[in-house]
Amino acid sequence: MSLTILTFANIGIIHLVKKNIRKKQKESASTKKSFNPLIVKIGITTIALIVVLIFVLNNCQDETSEMHYYKFKKEGELTFVDSTGNPIVKIDIEIADNDYERQLGLMNRQSMEEMQGMLFIFPQERYQSFWMLNTLFSLDIIFINSNKEIVTIHKNTTPLSEQSYPSSAPAIYVVEVNAGFCETHNIKLGDKVFWIGSTLSITK
Repeated sequence: MSLTILTFANIGIIHLVKKNIRKKQKESASTKKSFNPLIVKIGITTIALIVVLIFVLNNCQDETSEMHYYKFKKEGELTFVDSTGNPIVKIDIEIADNDYERQLGLMNRQSMEEMQGMLFIFPQERYQSFWMLNTLFSLDIIFINSNKEIVTIHKNTTPLSEQSYPSSAPAIYVVEVNAGFCETHNIKLGDKVFWIGSTLSITK
């Protein structure tokens, strides 16, 4: 009698174990199914990010390779003189006397020699304002009125900046030279400039 009872008990236990095994198998299969869509989404997102990254890097390389740097072109000579008319220093100049050249200025240039500069000539005397957008090196910006007298100097401007550098009085000419030029040669307010150029001739 005891042997028969033990056998039925064993059968019950075996049945319960099989049931639990089937239950775990179903749960495992269900878990795998729920993970599959998530894995697919992660894979698609990763591929998309890689494609975008490759596109951005290619564009950056294209922009770098297509960047055109301008070089200095001598078009005249400009002399700084003090208030008594004594010469201070002479530089070579490139002349910007039309809208396109004035807007371009010294943008997209890698450097400029110490004794070089750019002379901007405007059609009329008024308050002027410059900025350093796309200008790769620091400048001294010198504003000059119709009497060829320096009325404003901004020293050591910030490269690639959108900061405004305005004149403190009406000006019709502007000279840009390398940062530190005015300090080195003691260029100051009240000094004057005179120049000769290939497109015009203005002398003392």
